[in-house]
Amino acid sequence: MMRKIITTTFMTLDGVMQAPGGPGEDPANGFGWEGWSVNYWDEMMGSVMGGFIEKPFDLLLGRRTYEIFAAHWPYVKDEPIAEKFNKTAKYVVSGKSMDLAWQNSILIQGNVVSRLKKLKQQEGNDLWVHGSGKLVQALLANNLIDTLHLWIFPVTIGEGKRLFAEGTRAQALKLVESRVATTGVIIATYEPAGDLVTGSFALENPSEAELERRKRHAAEG
Repeated sequence: MMRKIITTTFMTLDGVMQAPGGPGEDPANGFGWEGWSVNYWDEMMGSVMGGFIEKPFDLLLGRRTYEIFAAHWPYVKDEPIAEKFNKTAKYVVSGKSMDLAWQNSILIQGNVVSRLKKLKQQEGNDLWVHGSGKLVQALLANNLIDTLHLWIFPVTIGEGKRLFAEGTRAQALKLVESRVATTGVIIATYEPAGDLVTGSFALENPSEAELERRKRHAAEG
């Protein structure tokens, strides 16, 4: 049975996923809102995350997220998430060589898409992706994600790294589960649903005014 690639992303209403956890996490490009997710957690969200951790999994991480995790989880004691993260295999996608001091870490370089396809075909645990924005974008572009968990927080920032950045492939997604926290966080689970199919609410026989509008807008570019 093929492994699945499952992503979990914390994001704002305007799509920002940069540094949800706290200061120093990712200050790239002068980002000044690190830790924007912290004050929105409730018991239900903790329960959902706990349910994820109870399942067998391996980690698939981008370089930056791996470095954040490797500087944190090995130093956390008597905590279920730390125990699972520290023991499980960690596949790290990086464009350059790097120190993999965290136990059970495996570097993935070269033809990353080909290697990930082969990794999915092997028997083993599902591959869970946390954070790792560039990696998730590459997985989306190559149709390698089986399930997306989007945790959408009721805040806007207006700047920062976004999950669905320019160049995201057009596709349809199917909502398979959703929950709402007491703090307004929406946890939505999606699965790929094929190509995006467009339609139209326009009249079958457009009015002269509509035809003129289209002509004018086409000329304006």
